[in-house]
Amino acid sequence: MTPENLPIEQYDDLLAEKTERLRQMMVPFAAPEPEVFRSPVSHYRMRAEFRMWHEGDDLYHIMFDQLIKQRIRVDQFPAASALINRLIPILIDAVRNDVILCRKLFQIDYLSTMSGEVVVTFIYHKALDEEWQQQARALRDALRARGFALQLIGRATKTKICLDRDYVDERLPVAGREMIYRQVENSFTQPNASINIQMLEWALKATAGSTGDLLELYCGNGNFSLALARNFNRVLATEIAKPSVAAAQFNIAANQIDNVQIIRMAAEEFTQALQGKREFTRLQGIDLSEYQCDTIFVDPPRSGLDDQTLSMVQGYSHILYISCNPETLCNNLTQLTTTHRITRLALFDQFPYTHHMECGVLLEKKA
Repeated sequence: MTPENLPIEQYDDLLAEKTERLRQMMVPFAAPEPEVFRSPVSHYRMRAEFRMWHEGDDLYHIMFDQLIKQRIRVDQFPAASALINRLIPILIDAVRNDVILCRKLFQIDYLSTMSGEVVVTFIYHKALDEEWQQQARALRDALRARGFALQLIGRATKTKICLDRDYVDERLPVAGREMIYRQVENSFTQPNASINIQMLEWALKATAGSTGDLLELYCGNGNFSLALARNFNRVLATEIAKPSVAAAQFNIAANQIDNVQIIRMAAEEFTQALQGKREFTRLQGIDLSEYQCDTIFVDPPRSGLDDQTLSMVQGYSHILYISCNPETLCNNLTQLTTTHRITRLALFDQFPYTHHMECGVLLEKKA
């Protein structure tokens, strides 16, 4: 596979290989047959990052092929959203012919949405002055005149310049409702919007008929918290990154949801607070004992759950676990399946044409 050519004709076989690999990994845990969720075969990535290559008067995107240790010119990138692909040639042509914007431009990052908005970030190896801002504003205005709902940001060492704002507002159809999600530049968002919708709808089905409240760790911008709120009396969610917490608070208001509480805490800190080992000023006014959480939802980083959190999670009747790393998921399941059994298993093809898998498991406490 090259950046400009996807092996679309191989998609079904590659997905079947992933499915079989996940099936074999789950044999020791007596997991049910996986539910498999397909990605679009192209234009599925809502984010893309490209290094810039300067060659004489020319300027273009490049990517590095780790196998052959060579750079590859990228003029189109069919893995990225159609919006990013429409924008790339127009943007590069404009920057190539602008000495101020072009000089020492090191990288361009794109964050797009299904709702038609896009943030573009220029990253430089130079200081950004007022002359740069003037030229950047002119480029932004020209691109908007051509129909792009675009935000433009400049970054350099210890510098971030937002001409307007540093976020886009995504709108996703989730189980009959339109969900609004503010997505902040340089913060985590789900890269494959189509798969994200399918993950949210799977999580809703997996928790249908739930009782009590939901506890969520690693909630990000509230992606799952807000969608799942309709299945629970209340949702208590934790997140450590300030930009994500701010976005989550906006999303709560934008979606007119009144039963979600976000706390800015790491999962490890929350575990200590829940066990009474530490007190946190960030929990003032929140009585954890008021929550009746039968279900806990976790979507941890690639490293999986730490030992303390893993033991805490076992205290809940239902565990919904989304994982971007099935190896660390299996490590966690070795302990979790001593007290719980897997009742649902899902494979979400978040990263087509790669070996990476996103998967979900629902665990229920053994009798």
